[in-house]
Amino acid sequence: MDDEYVLQGAETFPESHTGTSSLAIDSPLGGIRARFAIRVHVSRVGRISYLPADGFNRPNLCNELSAKFLLIVLADGLKLGFRRDQKQVERYLKLIKQRIVALPGKQWFTQFGTKQLNAHIRLQWASHILGSAYVEVDPQYSEVSDKKRVVFSGDLAVPHASILPTPKPPYKTDILIIEGTCGDHLREDLRSRRARLDKVPERALNNRGTAMSPAFSIGRTQKQLYELKGMINCRVRKESAASQSSDSAPNTRKAIALDWANLLIIPGFPLASRFTVVYRELGCFWGGEARARVAKGCKLRSFRNLLTFDSRDAHVDCGMCSCGCMVSHLKAIFDGERHEVFFVGCQAGGSPGRQIQSSGPSNGDVVFDGRRYDVCAQVHTIGGYSAHADQKGSVSFVTKKTHWPSWGRVVHREPAAKQQFSAVLQQRSNAAGRALKIVIP
Repeated sequence: MDDEYVLQGAETFPESHTGTSSLAIDSPLGGIRARFAIRVHVSRVGRISYLPADGFNRPNLCNELSAKFLLIVLADGLKLGFRRDQKQVERYLKLIKQRIVALPGKQWFTQFGTKQLNAHIRLQWASHILGSAYVEVDPQYSEVSDKKRVVFSGDLAVPHASILPTPKPPYKTDILIIEGTCGDHLREDLRSRRARLDKVPERALNNRGTAMSPAFSIGRTQKQLYELKGMINCRVRKESAASQSSDSAPNTRKAIALDWANLLIIPGFPLASRFTVVYRELGCFWGGEARARVAKGCKLRSFRNLLTFDSRDAHVDCGMCSCGCMVSHLKAIFDGERHEVFFVGCQAGGSPGRQIQSSGPSNGDVVFDGRRYDVCAQVHTIGGYSAHADQKGSVSFVTKKTHWPSWGRVVHREPAAKQQFSAVLQQRSNAAGRALKIVIP
C-alpha cells in the first residue's frame, strides 16, 4: 500500500513530487490477479486509468457503492488529462468499466479458483467514506492444510462518525495489514471540535471575510456540510429565541445579529457538489446519529444555504492544497487577515497544506506555481474531523475481537508515526499475553 500511495498521491511524502515523470508504473504487474478499490478518492483509484496501457487486464474489485462512484472520479481525472479529446475519454471509461467487478458487501466470493489456490474474498464496510471497505481474504492452498485469514484494513473510519456507521472489526484475523495514518494521536472529542468549528464562520462574518476549508470532495466535504447544517440550525434557533426575549423586554439593548439563516456555503469543486447529491440520495447507508436527526425532523437532505456549480474547466480532487481549484481559491484570500482558512484533517508532510498550517498565523509563506505567497489569513486546524480512525479506534479494530492476529504490518504514514502506533499495539499485545509480531516497511 505504501508504494502504491507514493505513486498515486505524490504529495504524501516530502521526497515525492507531482508531474508526468512520476506517472509510470514501475511495479511488476504480471503476478497480480486483481486490484481492490478500497475507496474512490483519486489517491486510491487514479492510477486505474493507466493500468490498461501497461497491459493490466485483470478485474478491479470494489463493493456496490464504490462501483457507482468509481467512474465519476476517473472521468473527472481523465477529462483533466484529455479534455480536448472527449472520444478518447469515453473509450478509456468504457474499457475501465468492463474491468469493474462490484461485490455485494458482507458476502464471501471465490475469485481466483485454480487447482493450487482458491482465494475467498469478502468486503466489509470501513465507513471512511461512503462505499469504502476493508478486505478479508481466505487463501486456501491445496498443499497447505493450515488456513490463515488475511485482513487489509484499508482506510478505517472514525467510530461513531456523524454521518456513516461505525465499522465492525473482523471476527478473525491471522495476518493484518493496517493503516497507521492517525495511529500516533488521539482525536479531539466531538463536542469540543464542534465548538471550535462554530467560531470560524462567526469570526469571518464579523470581519466581513471568507472562511475556507481545503477538503477532499468525497467524504470530508459531506461531513463538514452535515456539521455546518446542524450549527446553522442551532444558531438560528438561539437567535430567534433571543430576539423574542428582547422584544418582550423593551429596555434590553439588542446586540448586532449575524445573518446565520442566509449564510452562504459553496463547495469549491463541481465534483464535491455531485457527490453531495449522491450522499443525500443514499441516506439508507447513513449512521445512527444522522438517521436519528432526520427522524426528529431535521432536513439534512435539503440545504437551502448551499450554492453549487456544475462545471469547471479543470479540477483535481485534492485536500492537500497541491493543485486544482483549491490553489486558485487560496491565492485569492491569503493576503487578507479578515479571512479564515481551517483544516479539518491531516496534511501530509511536504504538501502545501502542511506548509500553510506551519505558516499561519505567524506571517509565514507558501509556494504555488513557483511563486511565494505570504499567508496573512488566519489559519486553524480542527483535527477531530479527519475521517481516519485515531489511535484508539485503530487499536480497537485489532483488539476488540477474540481472535487477534499473530502477524501485522503497519503502512501508510511517515516512519515515526508508524513506529509510535506499532509500539502501542505491541504494548497492548504484551499486556494481553498475545503473540503479535509487527513489521514496519
